[in-house]
Amino acid sequence: MYLEQSFHKQISFSSFLFENDFLALFPEIFLVSTGIFLLVYGVITSTSKSLNYPLLSYNISWFVIMAFLLTAILIYNNPINNAVLLYNTLVIDDFTQFVKIVCLLSSACVVSISLQYIKTEAGNAFEGFILILFAVSSMLFLTSSADFISLYLAIELQSLSFYVLAALKRNSEFATEAGLKYFLLGAFSSGLLIFGCSLIYGYTGVLSFSECAKIFAAGDSVTNESALVSLGIVSILVGFLFKIAAAPFHMWSPDVYQGAPTPITAFFVITPKIALFAVFLRVFLQSFYDLFPIWQTLIIFASLSSMLVGALAALSQNQIKRLMAFSSINHVGYLLVGFACASIEGIQAVSIYLVVYIFMNIVVFSILLINMRHTHNNGLPRIKYITDLAFLAKTNPLLAFTFSITLFSMAGIPPLAGFYSKAYIFFAALGSNLGVCAVVGVCASVVSCFYYLRLIRIMYFSTPKTWCSTARVPRTNAFALAISLFFLIFCMAYPAPLHLITHKIALALC
Repeated sequence: MYLEQSFHKQISFSSFLFENDFLALFPEIFLVSTGIFLLVYGVITSTSKSLNYPLLSYNISWFVIMAFLLTAILIYNNPINNAVLLYNTLVIDDFTQFVKIVCLLSSACVVSISLQYIKTEAGNAFEGFILILFAVSSMLFLTSSADFISLYLAIELQSLSFYVLAALKRNSEFATEAGLKYFLLGAFSSGLLIFGCSLIYGYTGVLSFSECAKIFAAGDSVTNESALVSLGIVSILVGFLFKIAAAPFHMWSPDVYQGAPTPITAFFVITPKIALFAVFLRVFLQSFYDLFPIWQTLIIFASLSSMLVGALAALSQNQIKRLMAFSSINHVGYLLVGFACASIEGIQAVSIYLVVYIFMNIVVFSILLINMRHTHNNGLPRIKYITDLAFLAKTNPLLAFTFSITLFSMAGIPPLAGFYSKAYIFFAALGSNLGVCAVVGVCASVVSCFYYLRLIRIMYFSTPKTWCSTARVPRTNAFALAISLFFLIFCMAYPAPLHLITHKIALALC
């Protein structure tokens, strides 16, 4: 009788744990289920003769936007805010909740500013937006990863979606080349990542980030100075630097961003870096914090290389998407400076910079995704080269003004949000005795002013070779431009809300 009661208690207790785990993961389950439903709906409906083979890209893109927004609402209202789930496999706290909401909202913005592109060029390629949905789902799991197995599986699920997205335009040689390069170098970086994880597991016997932290915190000098541990940390770090396209592991980035369709490029530039920085901040500041000297030097080297390579290589670019790729590498360098600080101020600086970075790139790609009209024909070209911006100030002064303000912010001109975010990074570096990073960062920022201001000069002072005018700006693009511009201008005037939120999530990580 006693054994039977104990058995029933154990079953009910296990069910209770199981129920709570899935209650905490309900937003992720909802998003994945929505993706599966949309995939089945798209496959069946698009091949239906009775429905006359409808084009579904536009409809499915709206479903994806609504799924992102509903998932963000579910995460915000999740009754379980702090928990360790599925036997220390996943974790939920204020930091993960913030990063998930930012990923979802930024992805919704990327899809919404691409709606006009979908109407004119995407045809019936609805698979791309479902792949974006699955990629974002993997980012949510990646952000919550609490051990090396869940980390690797989430990164691989994300990467598989990215490889297909890069080569989505099958009739384009550039897209095929971009997908192949991304696949080869992405597979190499994933191999390095799992190799490093296996070395750490082989030496410690645990996979959990928190358990690794306990072992290294209590370990003797032999443990912490082991060549296997050092090699494992370096392998994980190099794999991470490949994923975020930090110099000197950035070779794939310009070609992939140039060859992929513009909405996919916007997605690559904006969203993945948020989840990747979030999870690797957790890995290195939680698991390997006591091995700080091993990885700090490498991150400092990568940050200096990224700032200099991004700033100098962008000077010679004539294509706008390649210029944005090197600009992204430059911004990654600033983010790595905050990473190298390994302090609450550094985490807060990285969080602030990521939010500002998202708004700036949303403005840039909102403009790049707007159709243009030639004055003498009905063609609908898009901005491809930097010289294509020459007509913008003459035909749409408001759009040119918005673009100029964003470029000033990217260059770090006060009093815009870009200056505030860079200043916070530099002050965090000075507080952690990383004066060299701060000085190099200021110099790289000065160099980057040249190519940002060159775009403004072309817009206002160059004569276009062929006159174009912007098509009517879609409401979704106009809304994204207005919100982003408002944030970039007024963030410096009242930064307290962003400062308080990022400070709270930095405390949650530490």
